Amino acid sequence: MSCRLSVNLNRVAVLRNSRGGGEPDILHAADVCLDAGAHGITVHPRPDARHTRHDDVVALSALARARGVEFNLEGNPFAPAREGYAGFLALCELVRPMQATLVPDTDAQLTSDHGFDFARDGAALRPLVVRLKALGCRVSLFADAGCDVAGAAATGADRIELYTGPWAEAFAAGRGEAALPAFAATARAAREAGLGVNAGHDLSQANLGAFLAAVPGVEEVSIGHALIGEALYAGLATTVSRYLAIIDHAG
Repeated sequence: MSCRLSVNLNRVAVLRNSRGGGEPDILHAADVCLDAGAHGITVHPRPDARHTRHDDVVALSALARARGVEFNLEGNPFAPAREGYAGFLALCELVRPMQATLVPDTDAQLTSDHGFDFARDGAALRPLVVRLKALGCRVSLFADAGCDVAGAAATGADRIELYTGPWAEAFAAGRGEAALPAFAATARAAREAGLGVNAGHDLSQANLGAFLAAVPGVEEVSIGHALIGEALYAGLATTVSRYLAIIDHAG
C-alpha cells in the first residue's frame, strides 16, 4: 500500500482567527487540497480554540464524508471539556472520524512535541481505544521514535503516528542520517507487532522524501504547517501536487 497524504488545515484556521470572520475559508481550502489529489483532511482542535473549532470539525467531517475521503481528528483524549470544546471523545462520538489520532498535548504547548509514554499511559489509553473503535474509528497513537511498541500494541490501537519533529530538526542541522535508524527500527517493530505506521510533524518538501525512503511501510503522512507555508508562495493546489509527487517517487 502506497503512502497517503492527509493535509492538516489548522494553519488555515489560525490565519482566519487572527482577523475574525470567515476568510480564509477552511472548507474551500479543504476542497482545493482534495481536488489536487490529497487523500484526506486532518485537524487538531484544541480546547482553547486557537485554530480549528467545534464548527470546523463538524463541517469538515461532513465534507470529507460527502467526498468519500478520510477525516482524521487529532486530540488529547484526557483534556477536560470546557465551554466551546466538548472534549475529544465527545467530538469523535459526534462526527465519527475515519481515523482518531490520540496526542498527549497540553494547553501550554505551542504545538505537539512528544508522543505517549506507553508504560505510564497504556492502561488509561486502553478503554479509550475500545470506545473509539466501537464508533468505527481507526485509532492511531502519537509516538516517539524508540517508543515501547509492545506497550502501544497492547492498548488495542491500530496504528502509531511517529512524531517526526526530531527528524526535521536533525535534517535541518545536517544530521539527518544519524536520526533515521531510530525511526526505521520503530516502524519495523510496529509492523511486526501488527500496528500500522503513520508519520507527522514538521515534515516538508525538503525532508519528506528522505524520510520515506529510509523508513519502511509508512501508510500516511499528516502535513500542515510546512505545506500551508509553502503554499503562500506556490499556491495550495500546486503545493499539494508537489507533495504527492514526492510520495510517489519515494514509493
